[in-house]
Amino acid sequence: MLAGRCLCGAVHYTVADEFGYALNCHCADCRRATGSAFKPFAGIERRKLSITQGEELLMVYGQKDAGDLHCGQCGSLLYSVVRDGLFVHVTLGTLTDAPSIRPSAHIFVGSKAPWFTITDDLPQYDGHVVDARPRDDRA
Repeated sequence: MLAGRCLCGAVHYTVADEFGYALNCHCADCRRATGSAFKPFAGIERRKLSITQGEELLMVYGQKDAGDLHCGQCGSLLYSVVRDGLFVHVTLGTLTDAPSIRPSAHIFVGSKAPWFTITDDLPQYDGHVVDARPRDDRA
């Protein structure tokens, strides 16, 4: 099991090191939610993540089965609930332990921040990786 927490330490969680995928999302919503150029996240079945401290402090932006969960005290984005509430996208920056998975691609590069340059060799997709082909040009 991996441990994770918010910035202020009020909310802690554990998650199995059994992620199915990991990506860097450059969409405008992820940029705004993180205040960063992109959101590195890893996807896993929701039942494999447990809040171990501070569950009463969780703040949901959106809906409980389709939204972002933040610490209600410091605002840290901990994870997003996706795919009809069955999966979560854990923000890799909130993990205190190193996961065995690493991001394998950049998604929503078609709407990435114009001031950010991707400098690695991971595949880049204009939209979702599942329904798009890699970009030919490196942005």
